[in-house]
Amino acid sequence: MHAPLTPQPPVTVRTFTLRLSVTPRGARLARHLALNQLHEWGIPYGSAVSDAVAVIVAELAANAVTHGRVPGRDFELRLSLPTGSVRVEVSDTRTEAGVPKPGDVPPPGPLDEHGRGLVLVEALADRWEVLDRDLPGKTVLAEVDLPRGSLTRK
Repeated sequence: MHAPLTPQPPVTVRTFTLRLSVTPRGARLARHLALNQLHEWGIPYGSAVSDAVAVIVAELAANAVTHGRVPGRDFELRLSLPTGSVRVEVSDTRTEAGVPKPGDVPPPGPLDEHGRGLVLVEALADRWEVLDRDLPGKTVLAEVDLPRGSLTRK
């Protein structure tokens, strides 16, 4: 005798991946497309999560364009919805060391014109880290937790 099969709900993996040019326009487009994708997934514009992800994507994309630029190579934006959070990954092809790790981000001076991007990421992300890639380069991964029950089904 066989036990009856229990129906399982379908598993939906939500991911969005896009390669963009290492230009200021590519960085702006990354932020815009990320917000649109979150809205499609049921995270509305102007919500706390959407606003935090917008700043994180903007800062990481700007860093990829400014510090991770390798002529002729794009950067990659990847968004996903693992259980309970929004994961942002921005990858570039620059391999030199120098990206501070979580907890080691130096605070900028009051008159410094640069150096606030990772400070903002550290403040807004619930978790973040820098990962080496199999391909040349690195990935900066940041996660923002979703409030329980905040994701509408789409």
